[in-house]
Amino acid sequence: MGGQALITIFLGAPGAGKGTQAAAVARELNMAHISSGDLFRQAVERGDELGRKVKAYMEKGALVPDAITIRMVLDRLTQPSGQKGVILDGFPRNLAQAESLDKAFKEQNKAVSQVVYIKVGEAELVRRLAGRWLCRSCQTPYTRDMGHSDSEKCQKCGGKLYQRPDDAPETVKKRLEVYFGETAPLIEYYRCQGKLAEIDGEGDVKKVTARIVSAVGGRT
Repeated sequence: MGGQALITIFLGAPGAGKGTQAAAVARELNMAHISSGDLFRQAVERGDELGRKVKAYMEKGALVPDAITIRMVLDRLTQPSGQKGVILDGFPRNLAQAESLDKAFKEQNKAVSQVVYIKVGEAELVRRLAGRWLCRSCQTPYTRDMGHSDSEKCQKCGGKLYQRPDDAPETVKKRLEVYFGETAPLIEYYRCQGKLAEIDGEGDVKKVTARIVSAVGGRT
């Protein structure tokens, strides 16, 4: 990319392990892992004009507008860093956001370098999400596969475990329908640009990381 920082986007359905893999790959390849949530939190902590706008939307429970999120991404990319590039996690979420991001990048002579789509079958996503439980006291996550949900007690603090309404099987299926409906055009958009790498996200977590590192590392 002619000395410019590599800009990599991670896509994946809820339960695909996108955040976990983005963090692991960033460590492995010396890249910055930037989630939209991190950007919002950092802006609020700075307390500047942008941060005050973000805080106002968050306090109302409203979505932060795309234009503000894109501006935060661009601001982050101007910050000096010894890292090879940036992994964007959580943005863009749909085709409109991707097109807006590309337009903003073009104005600054930047471009998305590559897009990693962590592909996990719907049945596996439902199994992962519907098996997720949290401690009411300390919010430690557990899964049915770990064998803790039946005891309904947290190993760390003894608090009671519960399942969020969002993680009930029927709700999970609806969440996934919404995700795939919004993201399918986004995946095709990046595929047509020749930037999409589809990675099998099932199986051992470390093996999935190795697959992604192999795909991303070859272009750093």
